[in-house]
Amino acid sequence: MIYRGKCHCGAVAFEVEAPERIECAECNCSICTMSGNLHLIVPKSRFRLVRGESELTTYTFNTGVARHLFCKTCGIKAFYIPRSNPDGYSVNVGCLEPPPREIVIEKFDGQNWEQHAHTLAHLSREA
Repeated sequence: MIYRGKCHCGAVAFEVEAPERIECAECNCSICTMSGNLHLIVPKSRFRLVRGESELTTYTFNTGVARHLFCKTCGIKAFYIPRSNPDGYSVNVGCLEPPPREIVIEKFDGQNWEQHAHTLAHLSREA
């Protein structure tokens, strides 16, 4: 099904194709813990930016592979390109409207990223 999402102020909006039952990851790395992001990782082909490309700003750190995209106005990271899946997007489930009816949250040990990143690689592959 198609979910719609946006940042808090609405300047950035997107659509994402995902199952009705959302399986997402809760990561314990420093940036995810601080931002409370719930990751729905999808292939790039299942994500569409509807508006707001010019309203996004990018933050990178460490290897620079992950591109953390934030709304310049409200500061919300509604989606980003994750280091684990540079061929896809990680959508913040909290930014979907209306919220999915069923959400399954799996814990992901991002504090030990190098040991566990391979467990996410399949999520951005085309089915």
